[in-house]
Amino acid sequence: MGDVAVGSRFGHDGEEHREQPVEDNVPAADGAMTSGNASGADGDGTASPSGSNGDGTASGGPSQPNEDGGGPGGSAPRPNKPRSFWKELPILIGIALVLALLIKTFLVQAFSIPSDSMQNTLQQGDRVLVDKLTPWFGSEPERGEVVVFHDPGNWLRGEPTPEQNVVQKALSWIGLMPSAEEKDLIKRVIGVGGDTVECQGTGPLTVNGKALNEPYVYPGNTPCTDDDSGGRFKVKVPKGYLWVMGDHRQDSRDSRYNQDEYHGMVPVKDVVGRAIVKAWPINRWGTLPVPDTFDQSGLNP
Repeated sequence: MGDVAVGSRFGHDGEEHREQPVEDNVPAADGAMTSGNASGADGDGTASPSGSNGDGTASGGPSQPNEDGGGPGGSAPRPNKPRSFWKELPILIGIALVLALLIKTFLVQAFSIPSDSMQNTLQQGDRVLVDKLTPWFGSEPERGEVVVFHDPGNWLRGEPTPEQNVVQKALSWIGLMPSAEEKDLIKRVIGVGGDTVECQGTGPLTVNGKALNEPYVYPGNTPCTDDDSGGRFKVKVPKGYLWVMGDHRQDSRDSRYNQDEYHGMVPVKDVVGRAIVKAWPINRWGTLPVPDTFDQSGLNP
């Protein structure tokens, strides 16, 4: 009898415990115990013991960072501190110098016009951009193009070399300014390999018997001069060479007046490239196309 009574009373007490809430101890939904007066009360009035997770389950030990590097509770990761501009500046300068050298070597280079021999097409002090890319693909200069070429036979003898300061030398080294040490000239191609170029009296200038209409010649000049010092000539241009003349015919020491080892001819291998654009000053900006006179039929030998 004692055993039965005790069992009955124990079951009754347990049933009352489930139906009547107790202020101090309320069973959690998942069976974890919560305390009404414990620290860390939730927003709905229920309390969770210190160190428990948001779902009521207990967590042991101190809070750990998330796998993505964030802080406890899923907080956002701390952003990396950006690198200082002054630390990146030398890298940017180095990249710019390498690009400038590559452009100068393989693509485009700036040159300054040192004289009046190409007036009015080019004025003294103009800056031109020279295409250096096409010769790398085997392209050779054509009639009518304005080209820059290395001095083939001491054409610039007696010409003083302009002085440059440190800044100018640095700019010329990377191709932003022409180098004073480079002995280069700029002229217009009149004849290519196989052509016969002739001028008698004051003109007109002929190529393979075809007279050239030359609107680019300096106003007041004649295509050639009536003298024996180079104004009157008839030449056959060998393969691999060019016959060049300045647009200011009476102020240009070109192929007519340089009877060197090449007899005034310019080796194609000495051509730096074709001048394609007048880049400076801004008010003289423009392209340098081939004149229409060189497109006439029957000009090829």
